[in-house]
Amino acid sequence: MKIICKLALSFVVAVSVFSAQALACTTFCLKNGGEVLFGKNYDWMIGDGLVFVNKRGVEKRAFVSGSETAARWISKYGSVTFNQYGKDNPSGGMNEAGLVIELMWLEDTQYPKTDARPVVDVLEWIQYQLDISANVADVVKNAEAVRIASPVKLHYLVNDRQGNSATVEFLDGKLVAHLGEKLAAATLANDTYEKSLNYSRQTTPEKAKTESSFDRFTRAAEKTREFAKKPKTEKEAVSYAFEILANVAQKDSTQWSIVYDQPRAKIHFRSRQSAAIKTIDTRIFDYSCGSAVKIFDVNSKETGDVNAKFTDYTRAANRDLIERSFSGTPFLKFVSAAARDELAAFPETFTCDGVQAAAKPELATAQNNAAENGFIYNALQYLGKLIGAI
Repeated sequence: MKIICKLALSFVVAVSVFSAQALACTTFCLKNGGEVLFGKNYDWMIGDGLVFVNKRGVEKRAFVSGSETAARWISKYGSVTFNQYGKDNPSGGMNEAGLVIELMWLEDTQYPKTDARPVVDVLEWIQYQLDISANVADVVKNAEAVRIASPVKLHYLVNDRQGNSATVEFLDGKLVAHLGEKLAAATLANDTYEKSLNYSRQTTPEKAKTESSFDRFTRAAEKTREFAKKPKTEKEAVSYAFEILANVAQKDSTQWSIVYDQPRAKIHFRSRQSAAIKTIDTRIFDYSCGSAVKIFDVNSKETGDVNAKFTDYTRAANRDLIERSFSGTPFLKFVSAAARDELAAFPETFTCDGVQAAAKPELATAQNNAAENGFIYNALQYLGKLIGAI
């Protein structure tokens, strides 16, 4: 037990130090008349990833261990997500209703203390919300029904097809959401929204030239305000979003740049390894439960419309992604092959419900889940979600 405690302590300290030194992301929402877009820069040490087409009508449970109680829900909406550490653990994505959710690291995060609510992890929270929420109001409501149980400190930016935006943060153990009139700038980086907004009001974009969280927020917020002043065509709007992403990119760590065109249900993206812009029309996919899950390599050399280039999901592809991502992440290299196998297989325990029932978290004892494997599995869960530290 002493050895395990020492391992756990060393593990947490190492990740905390690394996260504080190296990780940053920027998100923003653009709105002008009928144009509603969401931009995200994904900054990390590796760029491996798959785009997943997730199904509606799937009965799911959270991937937890120890004595925690896992949330259960049924997906009401299909979604397209960007994943690096395995299926159902996205860093962000968009669902059929046009809702987009993306994450960023926030050192100030303090999740609620243990209570009677079922739990999800930080990446599962995104899939949970995309599965059951149609708009920003749904996200805020559904956030109260579960509790995030993780040492990974995140906050989220959310935007729906109607142009409603919200920041979702957990400060001093409480959910803090800024939306409506309380959200003066639909932008978020790696400080709390309030601190970032106050900083931006005391400086100018011309002076905000560094890669710091405050400066990136200030530049992106100014660009969102400028976007609202003059109508743009679809092509102009997407190009404008990519220009902002280039402006706030991290020179050594931006791996993916993503633009969600929410009214048209399209996703445009490029990666560090493949700079050509690719486009996904999310309306074309079959989201019915039981149909083949589709995947696409984020770093594919394809260009333009890539819908026809998606292939059928296999456990082997999921396992390969986990292998590459874990092996490329210093803190994940020690995780055993058996644990990686189990993580890759876990999504296959989900079943089609067949009924589009209202999604409501239910209780499921974690001890009955195949996910429980003691400290090593806790480390796997934590490190496997380390993408949340951006």
